[in-house]
Amino acid sequence: MTHALRLEAEVLNLKTRHPFIIARGGESEYRTVWVRLVDKDGVEGWGEAAPAKIYGETTETVLAALQAYGAHLPADPFDLEGAEREWEKALKLNPSARAALSSALHDYVGKKLGVPVYKLWGLNPAEAPRSTFTIGIDTVEKLRLKVLEAEQYPVLKIKLGTHRDREILETIRALTDKELRVDANTGWTVKQGLRMLPILEEFGVTVLEQPLPATDLDGLETLTNASDIPVIADESCLTAADIPRLVGKVDGINIKIAKCGSLREALRMIAIARAHHMMVMVGCMIESSIAITAAAHFTPLVDIVDLDGAALCSNDPFAGATIDGGQVRLPTGPGLGLSRR
Repeated sequence: MTHALRLEAEVLNLKTRHPFIIARGGESEYRTVWVRLVDKDGVEGWGEAAPAKIYGETTETVLAALQAYGAHLPADPFDLEGAEREWEKALKLNPSARAALSSALHDYVGKKLGVPVYKLWGLNPAEAPRSTFTIGIDTVEKLRLKVLEAEQYPVLKIKLGTHRDREILETIRALTDKELRVDANTGWTVKQGLRMLPILEEFGVTVLEQPLPATDLDGLETLTNASDIPVIADESCLTAADIPRLVGKVDGINIKIAKCGSLREALRMIAIARAHHMMVMVGCMIESSIAITAAAHFTPLVDIVDLDGAALCSNDPFAGATIDGGQVRLPTGPGLGLSRR
C-alpha cells in the first residue's frame, strides 16, 4: 500500500519543577515520545506518547509499537476513523503510542484544512472549564512552597493516599481558601475512604478522584453512595467499554488520551458518559504541551479539566494550549496550533 505520510519519532526528556509524587510513588524525570506524520510537501502533524507503567507501557515499548504501526499508515489521512481502527487491529494495547498517532493525524488534517481541531468537531473554545493545578505529595515545607508557586491557579488538586492525608489538607488549607479537589490514586481502602469523607468535607473538597483500587467497583459504589462529594473514576476507566460497568458506582469518569488510545475514543467516552448522566473529566500525564494541547481541544465538552502536565515541567519545548490563570486557552492556529519554543 502507498502511504501518504511517513512516521518520525523522537524521545523527549522532560523534568518537573519538583519531584512529582503520588500514592504509588514518583519521580522528577519523564521520557515521552514526540511523533510526527510528514507528507511529501513537508506538512507535519504532531503527537506525543506519554507512557505509564501502570498501563503496561514504557518509552521503549512505545518506540517498538510505533515501528509496527508505521506499516499501517493511512493511504487517505482524512479517514481518521479508519486509521485509528486499523492501528488498533494491527497491534492492541499500547494506548499512548496510538494516542500520539491519533493526535498527529488530527493535527495534520487540521493543518491541511486550515482550521483548528476544535473547529473540526464544531466546538467553542470559550466553553472550556478552568483547569486545576496539582500539588503532589511532599513535606510540609515543600507543600507550602508549591502552594505559593501555584498562586495564579484558582483551583488546586491535592494528591493524597498516605498516612499524612489530614496533615496535607491542613497545611494547604491554612495557606489558601481556593477550591480544592483531591486525588487518592487508588491509595485508600473502603474503610479509609469512609473515614476520610468527613475530613474532606471539613476542608471544603469539591471532587474526589479514584479513592480505591481500580478493580474495587463495589467499594467505589459504597463510597459514592456515602459521599456528598462527586467521586470520579480514573484508573477504573480506561476506554468507552469500561463505562457501562461504572454506571451507578461513581459519579463520573476521567479521560486521558494516553490511556484511552485516541482522540476519537475520547469523544466516544464523552458521548457514552453523557448518555448515562455522568460527569466527565479530562486529565493528563506528565507530558509536554503537545499531548496537553491535543486533549485541550475537546475541553469544551467536559465538566472538569486537569491539564497541568506541561505546567509542572521546567523544560517544556513546545507552546500550545495554556491554563492562563486557570482558564484553558486554546491556540487559534490550524491543527493543534503547536509551535517550538
